Amino acid sequence: MTVSFSRLAGIAGGLAAAAIALTACGAAPSAQTEVAAGGKSTATATSAADVGGMDALVTAAKKEGTLNAIALPRDWANYGALIDGFTKKYGIKINIESPDGSSQDEINAITSRKGQDRAPDVVDLGSSFALSAAQQGLLAPYRVASFDKIPAQQKDAQARWYNDYGGYISIGCDAKRVDPCPKTFADLLQPKYKGQVALNGDPTKSGSAFGGVYAAALANGGSLDDIKPGLEFFTKLKKNGNYSPVESTPATVEKGETPITIDWDYLNASYADEFESKGVDWQVAVPTDGQFAQYYSQAINKDAPHPAVARLWQEYLYSAEGQNLFLHGYARPALMPAMEADGTLDKTAAAKLPQVTGTPTFPTDAQQTKAKQDLAQGWGHAVSG
Repeated sequence: MTVSFSRLAGIAGGLAAAAIALTACGAAPSAQTEVAAGGKSTATATSAADVGGMDALVTAAKKEGTLNAIALPRDWANYGALIDGFTKKYGIKINIESPDGSSQDEINAITSRKGQDRAPDVVDLGSSFALSAAQQGLLAPYRVASFDKIPAQQKDAQARWYNDYGGYISIGCDAKRVDPCPKTFADLLQPKYKGQVALNGDPTKSGSAFGGVYAAALANGGSLDDIKPGLEFFTKLKKNGNYSPVESTPATVEKGETPITIDWDYLNASYADEFESKGVDWQVAVPTDGQFAQYYSQAINKDAPHPAVARLWQEYLYSAEGQNLFLHGYARPALMPAMEADGTLDKTAAAKLPQVTGTPTFPTDAQQTKAKQDLAQGWGHAVSG
């Protein structure tokens, strides 16, 4: 399994809001207002039961026949296997637009294409961006069959979004180009790493880069309430010449342009597999001085042009099959504790995850909102000059 670093949302890719607006066209299909066998519109169904159960949902989804998705690279958290598995199981085509797009690109696509047949049906968002989309009223509440098994701190009480997979911020390093590889945020400040330390995008747009700044804050006296020490860390990294503005991608890593990359452990761990045959000795460390975990969140566009397929996609992702496929991509599925308890977890895949200590804590909605505001105000200044 390979994983792209360029999914800026984690992953600032290239779909500007203006471009989205210019290419949007067409009216929403009639499927959005169809009434399923259960007597309720699939566009307002808050569970499979609302449309008559899973069989009825599958029937309605097959009639729609298509899922519009955005910013889902096949080599990100094993999405290629998930996409293929869903299509094979249900015979439904998945259109993936701008696979290297960001979480903000996804939100922009929802707002600029409202009522149009090219609008995304579903989004996969960095946690802070899922919160923002919910606050804007863009997301449809929907409870997958396993909703109650998702930990309370990893889902919206109104079921507008819920975590699907995640991991820890880590430091990836090409050991053949860098000796020794840094293991902590403190190490990254050493002069020997001049021009080598990169993020996976802009933290005001990218979920992974956002996590990188949060982790740096925890490593430098900050807290989940205070991300500003993370900004100060990157100011130091910029001033001493170690910070590289180059966005990490598989290509930049392979070429040696970004030999040290701060990113999710499941991305960096997958790189170790991907590049072994290419002569790149990619080492991964979860920094002990800044241990920060975060998950991405699934959500349904409130105005999804294919509302039944959107809901079926969620059911698939939160099935044991879907969650284990995330695990095969080194991502920690949100249902991992529940699957360990009921015996459905792939233990072999779980044993390959990067080792961490302790129990992760997650920022609250209020903490994420504040952190995002602080980043919006301070990131440009932190790395300017």
